[in-house]
Amino acid sequence: MPTEPLPELAVSFLPFATAALDFHRALNLPEAQAATSRGELDALHAHASALYGLIDSHTARTGPVARAEGDHLRACRIRLWQAADHFHDAFHTAPYTGGRLPAGEACRSRLPEGAPDLTICQRHLALAARVRRDHTPADLHDPVTGLTHH
Repeated sequence: MPTEPLPELAVSFLPFATAALDFHRALNLPEAQAATSRGELDALHAHASALYGLIDSHTARTGPVARAEGDHLRACRIRLWQAADHFHDAFHTAPYTGGRLPAGEACRSRLPEGAPDLTICQRHLALAARVRRDHTPADLHDPVTGLTHH
């Protein structure tokens, strides 16, 4: 199934997304040493998942006409999946403030723990299905990701 081409808005969106990340880093991170909250991990997972989709669109456009560049974008896409997978794992190991421990099977069985748990698990399962369709297990575990040109 071919990926939809990027809308014209996507090119102008990138500087705004970068500025938003800079703003978040400058103003919203606590100075005191503290663990990242489940809500923040959910937001980081959302960013990695959205960036995966954006890079996927660029990969689909670039790969057929510029193989080396497409291979590098494909490697970026795989790394974004790996990052999203780690954010998801971190979310489920982060302290829960709701007074109960989350069930480890809740995500796998699609039984959410409540917001924002529902969003991260649903997003992660949807992205995982897309990743399994687009990549082989070897791709996902290869440290070089099979680049054809170095």
